[in-house]
Amino acid sequence: MTRSRQFALLWAMVVCLLLGHNAYLWLVKRIVPDTDIMALLPVQERDPVLQQSFLHMVDAAQQRVVVLVGAADWQDAKRAADAYSATLDARKDLFEATPINDQTQADWLSLFQQHRLTLLTAQQEAQLREQPSQFWLDAALAKLYAPFGGPKLGSWQEDPFGLFSGWVQERAQETPVRPRDGHLFVADAQLQYVLLPLTLKVPALSMTAQESVLPLLKQAGDAARKAVPQMELIEAGVILHAAAASAQASGEVSTIGIGSLLGIILLMWFAFHSFKPISLILLSIGIGCLGALSVCWLLFGRVHLLTLVFGASLIGVAQDYGIYFLCNRLAADEKIDSPALLKRLLPGLSLTLLAAVIGYMGLALTPFPGLRQMAVFSALGLVFAWMTVVFWFPALIGGRTLKSGALVRVYGAALQRWPQLRMNRATLVAAVVFVLAAGYGVSRLGANDDIRLLQTPPKHLIADQIKLSKLLDAPTPVQYFLVRGASSETVLQREEALKARLDKLIAAHRISGYQAMSNWVPSARTQAARRALIEEKLLNDGGPLQGLARQTDEDAQWIAATRNGLLAAAAPLTLDDFLKTPASDPWRHLWLGGIDGGYASIVALRGLESKSVAEVLLAANGLQGVQWVDKVAEISSVLGRYRQYMSWVALGAYAVVFALLFPRYRRKTWRVLAPTALASIATLALLGYGAQNLQLFHVLALMLLLGVGVDYGIFMQEHPDRRDHTPWLAVGMSAANTILSFGLLGLSKTPALQAFGLTMLLGTALVWIIVPCFGSINESSHD
Repeated sequence: MTRSRQFALLWAMVVCLLLGHNAYLWLVKRIVPDTDIMALLPVQERDPVLQQSFLHMVDAAQQRVVVLVGAADWQDAKRAADAYSATLDARKDLFEATPINDQTQADWLSLFQQHRLTLLTAQQEAQLREQPSQFWLDAALAKLYAPFGGPKLGSWQEDPFGLFSGWVQERAQETPVRPRDGHLFVADAQLQYVLLPLTLKVPALSMTAQESVLPLLKQAGDAARKAVPQMELIEAGVILHAAAASAQASGEVSTIGIGSLLGIILLMWFAFHSFKPISLILLSIGIGCLGALSVCWLLFGRVHLLTLVFGASLIGVAQDYGIYFLCNRLAADEKIDSPALLKRLLPGLSLTLLAAVIGYMGLALTPFPGLRQMAVFSALGLVFAWMTVVFWFPALIGGRTLKSGALVRVYGAALQRWPQLRMNRATLVAAVVFVLAAGYGVSRLGANDDIRLLQTPPKHLIADQIKLSKLLDAPTPVQYFLVRGASSETVLQREEALKARLDKLIAAHRISGYQAMSNWVPSARTQAARRALIEEKLLNDGGPLQGLARQTDEDAQWIAATRNGLLAAAAPLTLDDFLKTPASDPWRHLWLGGIDGGYASIVALRGLESKSVAEVLLAANGLQGVQWVDKVAEISSVLGRYRQYMSWVALGAYAVVFALLFPRYRRKTWRVLAPTALASIATLALLGYGAQNLQLFHVLALMLLLGVGVDYGIFMQEHPDRRDHTPWLAVGMSAANTILSFGLLGLSKTPALQAFGLTMLLGTALVWIIVPCFGSINESSHD
């Protein structure tokens, strides 16, 4: 048995293993691609606490779905909301809703009533220090005799000065939502809404869960509209965005993958007029995709849906090796068998693989897990496709020649009329024009590294999210203050120092409010100081409490009972006690607890607009352990930094590829690289003329263009005689398929993938046009 046959059988065993593993993944394990956009974001390299805080905020929102059912009339809004809720009640396995009733509110207040003497607002604390006894005596009498003195939170004797009720009212101001008729109520100038906060019992990022939840939400919405046709429905939640991204990505996988395959089939048919070359190319691509998926799953434990979208464009590159072999088989004499032909082509084929893998590995140098997975998937796909060509194509084709169609003859003849660069005046003029035009185009390039380019949700989801955020005055989960300390008490104290500064910003209308754990559980130092202040100002001999007794004809026994009752509620409220109660549910995401040898919390801001960010972040100046976090700006900064970094890496990659090619091509090496380098510069210029903003994904595409474009340079230099149309045919077919594949990627609705696809489309087309110009003038010419 020959060595080539042994390798073919060995590769057949590998392919059988791949088929078995893929069957296990899809049929037994039933894998579902990952749709979590967070998986694409960079891991915080320097600060694990900061990264944990961001994940904490995101995770808190991930399982929530918030629904607003609105109508001009409150009764209509309630009727529509009840119809919506009734539909969801049938699927208790998917959703959990918190009932709103008197018992819920009583349970919420019970913990705080036990510690009410230590719970004061900042305004109350200032008034206790500044106002005379008569102020508090008048306040207590007004509360006693007023027909309506605010919500009833126990007997008047339990809170005669209204301190606890004032604190509760301030806590209620953290949200515009109010209980009403057993529902949660919020309104704007036009409509009244019922708020339905829902908690998912299934993972929001699971495609299986999305397939169950979204039809149910649509059914519930239809029921609400049937009950009240003129109602308005606002829905927001991570699962809605994840489902939209999944649907978009799934559609793009089909469009790009099927479009690329159809293009390859048509081109191969016009070139060879035979199904055998088509089936061989599809075989190599299929094995490449199977191998990439299997190994990626083993390495990462999951595969992101965007990896499959990007991997679908791999079809446009993986076919290069097979096309190169088939074109050479087409031109070869019948006396040369396929193993001998492969031996002659193997050096060039090996260099093309190495160059392409170097291009893809540029993506792996970024801090983005999603991009690294895309790079590994694509590089592995190329390796498996290349091995299929090397191990199987010679055996499957044998010594037979292939037919060629009219397209081959017409296209091949074009090479004779293609211009060639020579040391003459025309070349000099062309070079000057290129430098001037390209320089002006590149100078027009801007830059945009906004992380939001990674995903573009549907407009209706964005509109609903914006309207809901305004109605609920909800804080953003990506801009907040991170507060750290050696103990939980230190963290709470630092929060209080920060809040004192934020109160000034609220007064200046820079923000509308903030959410902080110390709003609910003041530091032990603050609670002790407040107790002492109340005892000194309100409960002391001759103070407001005794004056109140005289005004209401109460005796010393009443005074003692009231004083003892108040002091009984003066025990410090602890974080542990608060976090154990249902009242803490909406705020638990603000407390990170013990982490990385210390403690940390989050202070989230409400009503923050972009124009106020610069002023707000100054609130942390000089406060130890307090840090402003703007995750969008931070990740965008990382994108910008890596855009610049990868630009230098791309230049370094040219040096690496030059060194790789030099032993084979010597003084002609520059001819292999020049077409790709010029095409890259021209692509940047065209992007500049098109008023495009440069981003990381343009640079990463140029890295991949290096790997693809060098293939074409190698094809042409391996056959320097212009009378041999074989390399020109291989370049044309490969370039056409790559353009089709990445051109379809350029139709992606994800701006980052669109930028990648557009850059590859322009760059590949330009390399195709330029590469014949750098062929050797004749086989024996000296450069």
